[in-house]
Amino acid sequence: MPRLLPSLLILALSACGGGGGNAPAAVGTAPVIDVALSPAAQLGQQIFKDASLSASGKQSCATCHNPDHAHAPDNALAAQLGGIDGDVQGFRAAPSLRYLNQNTAFFFAKDGTPTGGFNRDGRAASLADQAGVPFLAAHEMANASKADVVAHLKNAGYAAQFRAQFGAAILDNPDQAFSRIGYALQQYQMEDPEFHPFDSRYDAFLAGKTPLSAAELRGLALYNNPLKGNCIGCHTSARGADGSPPLFTDFSFDNLGVPRNRKLSANADPAYFDLGLCGPNRTDLATRTDLCGAFRVPSLRNVATRKAFFHNGAFDNLNDALHFYVQRDTKPELWYPRAADGSVDKFNDLPPAYRANVNTLEVPYNRQPGMEPALSDSEIADVIQFLGTLTDGYKTTP
Repeated sequence: MPRLLPSLLILALSACGGGGGNAPAAVGTAPVIDVALSPAAQLGQQIFKDASLSASGKQSCATCHNPDHAHAPDNALAAQLGGIDGDVQGFRAAPSLRYLNQNTAFFFAKDGTPTGGFNRDGRAASLADQAGVPFLAAHEMANASKADVVAHLKNAGYAAQFRAQFGAAILDNPDQAFSRIGYALQQYQMEDPEFHPFDSRYDAFLAGKTPLSAAELRGLALYNNPLKGNCIGCHTSARGADGSPPLFTDFSFDNLGVPRNRKLSANADPAYFDLGLCGPNRTDLATRTDLCGAFRVPSLRNVATRKAFFHNGAFDNLNDALHFYVQRDTKPELWYPRAADGSVDKFNDLPPAYRANVNTLEVPYNRQPGMEPALSDSEIADVIQFLGTLTDGYKTTP
């Protein structure tokens, strides 16, 4: 299957966090830790929830990646707020951190498909690399330097534990200490089952422990049908050959031509465009203009709990996101503004030179204005019912 194309659902990596029922740790105190984790992962658990490591003293990884909301934001903001005073808007919607433990560093597959990598543009090579980004980002934890992050950590209640794990002099070397911070966060995400529980109702269904409703089964069939939803083009729903549960992503990239989101302050500048793989945050593929506008395909697990969809948070509900997928080409006037000449300014969040990169070949994007969309309203309702079965935390009765 050609890539930079697939999928019905690129919905809704950064490593800032989300509070909820996991309040940030106060300076000088140590939160309850999971002793089943390795010592490094235990440190990562404390770092993840420690707001004192930010310039404001109020933002932790758990502020944007709330464990009670599938490690995603608990609000519908298109992009989260951060910075020294907590009033600087980011550039992209904060994604969930779940089910990333099986991702890999970025690479091009044999057929040329860009695959893997962390962050929405795949630029981070590992969870550790990804975890380090928010500490120094002006719109997130806003530390001026690695040394500043380490200075904060010296005052944390787990500083002695950090030294015991990584060396008595580790906090005297900011570069090495910062690297160990990323490593600890990576180990926490790799080891703690909360980041990859595989305990949704769909998992129970695959295990033969619970049935799906008639509407959910219809939604699953539409999801898998290559002539209808065709979601399986990027979001696999079947167990692997080894029996492993589906991740609902193949970690590839797609260009969907999502509408420009005027709620992002960066978009007030008409010259600003977030082009994903080819920039501006990622620079090594800047000359690959054929990749401009492509973003990493996320897992659809827990998608029904999300409140901001797509890389730019253009939609705040799943119903609108799915209608956009199937009506983008049949009724573009519903989703894009009019240009000065009265025509529909389709794919308006990309410069005109890159609009040809948008996926217009695969189902459900292979439609023309006036044609029937690949899914009807009732079929979309069924797909949404199915997607609701992918929410973690389902409990089967004994």
